[in-house]
Amino acid sequence: MSTPDDASGAGGADDPAGSDDGKDGREGAAKGAEGAEDSEEREQPQTAWSARRDLIDHSPRTMNVGDRSRFGGGLVGGDQHGVSGGRVTGDVIMGSKTEIHQWAIPGFSAPSAASSASGEVPRTTLERLAASFTAPDATIEVLLTRLRRDRVLVLSGARFTGRRTAALMLLHRLGASPVHTLDRDTGPGALADRFTAPDAAAGQSPGRPRGYVLADLATRRDRPLREHHLLAARDRLAAQDAYLVVTVGHTAVLEDVPVVEWQPPDAADVLAAHLRTRLADGDDSDDSDGENATAAKLLELPDVTEFLSRSHQLREVAAFAQLLGRYAAGEMTEDAVAQFSLVSLENQVQEWFEEDETSVHLRDKAFLVALAAFDGGPYALTAELSDLLYRFLQKTQNPAGVAEVPVFGTHIGKRLQLARAERYAEDENTEWGPVSQQKAKFVDDRASLVLLREVWTGHPSARPALIDWLRRLADDGRPLVRTRAASTVAVLARTDLPSAMALVIESWATSNRFRHRLVAVNALTLAHLIDTPNIPRILDEWSKGEDRRLRWVAVRAYALIGPERPEQALAALRTAARSLYRDLADPDAFDREMADELREAIALLLLSEAGDRVLAELRRHLSDDRPVHDLTIGGFVSACRHTQDDERYGHPLVLGWYAQSVTESSDAARSIPFLWRAALGDPNATRYALDVLREWVLVADRSTTTEWALAHLLPTLVTTPAEHQRLDHLLRTMPGEDGAAPPAVAARLLTTLPTTR
Repeated sequence: MSTPDDASGAGGADDPAGSDDGKDGREGAAKGAEGAEDSEEREQPQTAWSARRDLIDHSPRTMNVGDRSRFGGGLVGGDQHGVSGGRVTGDVIMGSKTEIHQWAIPGFSAPSAASSASGEVPRTTLERLAASFTAPDATIEVLLTRLRRDRVLVLSGARFTGRRTAALMLLHRLGASPVHTLDRDTGPGALADRFTAPDAAAGQSPGRPRGYVLADLATRRDRPLREHHLLAARDRLAAQDAYLVVTVGHTAVLEDVPVVEWQPPDAADVLAAHLRTRLADGDDSDDSDGENATAAKLLELPDVTEFLSRSHQLREVAAFAQLLGRYAAGEMTEDAVAQFSLVSLENQVQEWFEEDETSVHLRDKAFLVALAAFDGGPYALTAELSDLLYRFLQKTQNPAGVAEVPVFGTHIGKRLQLARAERYAEDENTEWGPVSQQKAKFVDDRASLVLLREVWTGHPSARPALIDWLRRLADDGRPLVRTRAASTVAVLARTDLPSAMALVIESWATSNRFRHRLVAVNALTLAHLIDTPNIPRILDEWSKGEDRRLRWVAVRAYALIGPERPEQALAALRTAARSLYRDLADPDAFDREMADELREAIALLLLSEAGDRVLAELRRHLSDDRPVHDLTIGGFVSACRHTQDDERYGHPLVLGWYAQSVTESSDAARSIPFLWRAALGDPNATRYALDVLREWVLVADRSTTTEWALAHLLPTLVTTPAEHQRLDHLLRTMPGEDGAAPPAVAARLLTTLPTTR
């Protein structure tokens, strides 16, 4: 797009020779070096092309933006450069619609103050657990042999893996009666004393041993469980003919204590066992074959397969079996079965953020929120920024206090276990290329969406801290951090658009800093991709408004969401282009920056999955008026500058598109030459169009694929003597790189030009 007397519109900011996609990542280091006067206004914006690349590289997996594996592949072979490739179902973010209360499953409930106290386990409870308990026989036999020999067994495993149930079942298999649970706060040094009371053997069945379970023994660095504690307890247990099973987590503090690792049974096996038990309890007949057939039929339901694929905890598996039993009896609906997995996840998230005697520490809650924002991102980055959020939360909770963050805090394994997350190694795209990182993600990919919704709508007191945190993220020098700030706000907008707009997005959109406005662009784009209503209406209003900052945001966002509605997006961009020409009396008042943004928006739309529709629209409206003509030509030439993988000598994307269209005999085979002839024949754009052709020739000198495509295109650009003369002069006179001799390919391409009269 050009000014009335200047041809700057066809080149400029989109020129690869004059731009550097990596420079945005270095803006943080350069901050403050521009000078004090109007430093924010002088900040250089990241090009739309590189900003789109960052959005694709760093957006969360739940939003499925673009195709990371094919990024940079261009239009050759069908690869595209749009960001409209994904959708997230609104049900996940907006929440389940079914109320299901199925958590009171014996042996699978979360530990609480009440359940940690000492007491006898009713025999009916043991028998009910035994009916549905499942574990490999070989494993159980090994554990029983060890327990018989040592009298004491320490079982280590993660929370909610059935380790307490396993402890009870081991004692039940030994024939222990009664079985007592001990207070988890029993100190290691006082463990043996629990078996010396005068009535310790009271109630013991004749000829049967006594059993004890100490679930989730509480240890500390200054109070570890040591070998001599177990030896003392074993002597007392032997004197009473009793056995003890202690369960501990992976982070328990142990010294020279033999530990057996508990491996939880397969969730499908647990579900089947509980389901058969549930069906048998509800059927007074002795038709076991019918019960097994019903169970098999239920286990084949698609919703059951989906549930099992989500790595649910065993307490949730047991609860699901109860629900399936009620469904088989006609007491629950099919929708309840389908919703149960999401309901279970919602209950877990609510449990994390409850305030009670077993509540998660505030610092761990901050980590959970940060992991939701940076799901699938580098663990170290997530932990760093979670501590920043922790400081903001402390300030909200105690404004008069001093926010403190422990230098060395919770072990990574314990944090990830609490979050039901996992660590893995994967490359992260950076401005310097892929870098291997240790990353962390929720096991259930829906967790981040559910968690952010719960914090935003269920705990409004946390909003001030969360908003402060997001604003700090938007000002970070790392593209990944800014992109995740945008994606987080997009989820909040899907949940509560008015609040997200008023409290976060609008302040970014009206900022004088390009960086903040770009985060607003990405937030609106991602919000639209996850089905947030009314985003196009917001952009339409902003594009017509008087605030040029809002117009800038609207134009950038149109380039990203436009592939879904190309005709409407192009119409809005044409309207915005015409507004730049309203007052031509003062050429200095022409908004060159907005003209550049409009041109880049057209280029991105051309190189998106809607490229064919965009190309047809551009050709149809080329002659509408001067602003639309300049917008079309400038955007087309800008698109022609981009190459595969953004490499200096990569295959030109538009040229590859043309070659493919020739093979497929599509309309693009005629439209691309049409726009090329228009660009070369426009006095305001000729020089820039020839510069692009010159770059293509240099690429063709290194690539036979590019040479072949260019040899096919050039003849279509010659329909008049003037067009022939222009290209003939280019190919005869163009030098090689850095003043070298003309490339040999230029002479070969010259022979492809047709003669004209």
